[in-house]
Amino acid sequence: MGSSKDIAIGPVAVVSLLIGSLLQNEVDPVKNKEEYMRLAFTATFFAGITQAALGFLRLGFLIEFLSHAAIVGFMGGAAITIALQQLKYVLGIRSFTKKTDIISVMHSVWSSVHHGWNWQTIVIGISFLAFLLFAKYIGKKNKKFFWVPAIAPITSVILATLFVYITRADKQGVQIVNHIKKGINPSSVHKIYFSGPFVAKGFKIGVICGMIGLTEAVAIGRTFAALKDYQLDGNKEMVALGTMNIVGSMTSCYVATGSFSRSAVNFMAGCQTPVSNVIMSTVVLLTLLVITPLFKYTPNAILGAIIISAVISLVDYEAAILIWKVDKMDFIACMGAFFGVVFASVEIGLLIAVSISFAKILLQVTRPRTVLLGNLPGTTIYRNTNQYPEARHVPGVVIVRVDSAIYFSNSNYVRERILRWLTDEEDKTNAEGPSKINFLIIEMSPVIDIDTSGIHTLEDLYKNLQKRDIQLILANPGSIVMQKLHSSKFTEHIGSNNIFLTVSEAVRFCSRKSMQEP
Repeated sequence: MGSSKDIAIGPVAVVSLLIGSLLQNEVDPVKNKEEYMRLAFTATFFAGITQAALGFLRLGFLIEFLSHAAIVGFMGGAAITIALQQLKYVLGIRSFTKKTDIISVMHSVWSSVHHGWNWQTIVIGISFLAFLLFAKYIGKKNKKFFWVPAIAPITSVILATLFVYITRADKQGVQIVNHIKKGINPSSVHKIYFSGPFVAKGFKIGVICGMIGLTEAVAIGRTFAALKDYQLDGNKEMVALGTMNIVGSMTSCYVATGSFSRSAVNFMAGCQTPVSNVIMSTVVLLTLLVITPLFKYTPNAILGAIIISAVISLVDYEAAILIWKVDKMDFIACMGAFFGVVFASVEIGLLIAVSISFAKILLQVTRPRTVLLGNLPGTTIYRNTNQYPEARHVPGVVIVRVDSAIYFSNSNYVRERILRWLTDEEDKTNAEGPSKINFLIIEMSPVIDIDTSGIHTLEDLYKNLQKRDIQLILANPGSIVMQKLHSSKFTEHIGSNNIFLTVSEAVRFCSRKSMQEP
C-alpha cells in the first residue's frame, strides 16, 4: 500500500523501547501479564488508527515538528538506554531495575557486582559483542562485504547456542531462552480494550508510539528514495503503516515500523519492490512453524550483545557535531532530547525535544529577521550590508528589508526593530554632518502575508514617521499583501505614488524628490 520500494517493516529498537517503557509505567508485566499484553495490543491498535488517520486527512506535516536534530538526540539517547538495559543479560544479572534512566540502571549494575554477575555469561556476551562489532567494521571498510554484518547476528546465535548445548553452561548459571512457543500468532481481536480505564491509557501510548514510528519510517523511506531517485508519498506511507498496525493489533503483534538496518540490507542486496517484505515474512513464518525448538539453549547474553551492537550505530555523534556547527538552537534541541532520555525517561526526552522545537518555531515567528540594505557599487542591486560590506548606504535614505510575514505575533517587534534601525542611522548621519534622513524604504518582497495587526503596525509606523518628517515608502509588496493594504485603505493613507516595484525605483524617486526640495 505504501510508495517506498526499499523500506523493510518490522519491530525496531526505538519503538520497542518506547512502547515497553510506557506499558511498564501502567502495568507490571510479571504480575499482570494478561493485562500487559492486552494494553500492548490496544496501544498498537490506536497507533495504527493514528497513522492511518494522519494519512487519510493528509496531516503528515505534523510529524515535521519533530526536527531532524531532535530525532538525532532522541535516537542517541534511546540507543544508550537500550544498551544499558541489555547489561542484565550480558552480565547475567537476575534482579534488575525496571527504570530506564542511567543513574538507576548503573546503581542496579554496581549493587549486584559481588553476588549477581556470572563470569561465564560475561565471557559469552563480551566475546560475541566483539565479534559483531568486528563484523560491522568489515562491512563499513569494504562494501563488497556488506553481507558479513548482515549474517553475523544469526551466526552468533547458532554458535552461542551450540556452545551452551555442548558445555551445558546453563547449569553453571548462564541464563537461556528456554521454551519458545511454536506456531503463528493467534487472533487478539477480543483482547483489545474498547472500553474501561485502559482505553485512555492505550490511546495515549498508541498516539506517542505511532507518531515516533511514522517519523522513523518516513525518514528511512525518504533516505532510500533519494538514493534511487524516486518520489515518496508520505501520506500513502502513513495509511499503509496504519493499516499494518491495525491488522497487527488483531493478530498478537505490537507496533512495527520501518527498520533502518533491515532496509539497508534490502537496499544493498538489490531489492527493487516491496516483495522483499513478503519474502522476509515467509522466512519468519517458517521459523515459527518449524525451528523454534532449536532456540531453547540460546543464551540471553548473545541476544543482549546483538541488541547492543545494533543500537551503537544510532548514536550519531558526527551528526551532532554538524548540528552544532550549523545551528546552535538545533543543537540545544538535540542535547535536550538526548539527556532527557538518558537521565529521565523516553517520554521526558520526547517532550523536551518537541518543546524546544516548538520554542524555536515560536522564536523565529515572533522575532523575524530585519536587515539594512545598501547599494552594490555600479549596479541597481540592493543587498544586506552585513553580508556585503561593500554595499553603500544611500544618503538621506534608510532601506530595511523584513524577512517574514507580518502577523499579530511579530508586528510590534517588526515596528520596534525598524524604528531602531532608523534611529541608529539618524545618529550616524548626525555625527557625520548636517544631512538628514528623509525617507524610509521597506523592502517587502519576503513578506508573503500580513494580517490586521500587521496593517495596524504599518499605520502606527507611518504616523510616527510623519512626526519625524520622514516619508514611508514600500517596495515590491506581494499580491496578497497589496490586496489587504487596498482593502484596509492603507494605500490611500500612504499614497499609491509611494509604492514601487523595486528598491532601485524607490531610491530614484527619493533622489529626484530630494533634489527638488530647496
